[in-house]
Amino acid sequence: MTIAPICPAPIMQHETVQMAHGAGGRLSQALMQRVFMPHLHNSFLDLLDDQAKLDLPPGKTAFTTDTYVVSPIFFPGGNIGELAVNGTVNDLAVGGARALYLSAGFVLEEGLPLAELETIVKSMAEAARQAGVMIVTGDTKVVGKGQCDRMFINTSGIGSIREGVTLSCQNLKPGDSIILSGTVGDHGMAIMTSREGLSFQSQITSDCAALNGMIGSILDELPFAIHAMRDPTRGGVAATLNELAQSSSVGIEINESTIPVKPDVRGACELLGIDPLHVANEGKLVVVVTAGDAENALDLMRSFDLGRDAVLIGSVVDDHPGMVVMRTVYGSRRIIDLPLGEQLPRIC
Repeated sequence: MTIAPICPAPIMQHETVQMAHGAGGRLSQALMQRVFMPHLHNSFLDLLDDQAKLDLPPGKTAFTTDTYVVSPIFFPGGNIGELAVNGTVNDLAVGGARALYLSAGFVLEEGLPLAELETIVKSMAEAARQAGVMIVTGDTKVVGKGQCDRMFINTSGIGSIREGVTLSCQNLKPGDSIILSGTVGDHGMAIMTSREGLSFQSQITSDCAALNGMIGSILDELPFAIHAMRDPTRGGVAATLNELAQSSSVGIEINESTIPVKPDVRGACELLGIDPLHVANEGKLVVVVTAGDAENALDLMRSFDLGRDAVLIGSVVDDHPGMVVMRTVYGSRRIIDLPLGEQLPRIC
């Protein structure tokens, strides 16, 4: 008796990412329909074209891109997906732009549970909804086990710059006031303590958030008073202030007693020997404003949950151009320099 050869049907249902999910075939389509489209669908993305055709408002357009490789991909207060959306929205907002559209590119490691991927995609959709932006195009690639750490995400963003707003790190003038929107070091220490298994009296939580709502209100009310805005991410507040001072060839002086740091964050920094000013933030804002409008800016920021702890931390001066100097709680002065290297790798 002759037995005909059997050709088994391909397996289409998987619970982890397979190499074939990135091959552009049937499994790629299945991944799109199972994980991405139910949560991210909109009139642009639903077309599944190789590009999104956008209508942009007249005037200047802001464009930015960033790649997120944070480890672990889930951390107290957020995950890599929320971070990717909020970080790119914030990069647009601090340039005076209304964030409109994002792209999202995923590099997935073979074996990643699809349930984890879907959780991250859902959180990205919710973060985009809250920020008022649309994810309009994207891409997915799969690499073999050990060739990336579970998941990397690239997001690019396009925004429309408000008419009459010209924010730049080269705009600082002596006499300007410097405002910080809240406590420093929350994100970096949330990542590090969860990564290293350190425990404190209460869990340190990332400050990951989109700042565009608060920034928009400030710029609507004080469009000509704001000289520069930055979100102090990698390198922390120290790196941001140094970049501002060097770009404008001015000095900056800050007061240590005014820098807000949560007790658990301070304790973690002391344990690890790290200055909180060098630790990354993902939901904080540094604002440089004319001195006469500093109180108005503070009041506006404090009306938002994300700015309720906003404080005046220092000013721009003629002295020591390109340098940041801090008056310590002991009355002495010390230079706040750029970090020499990456103290906390893989935090965003």
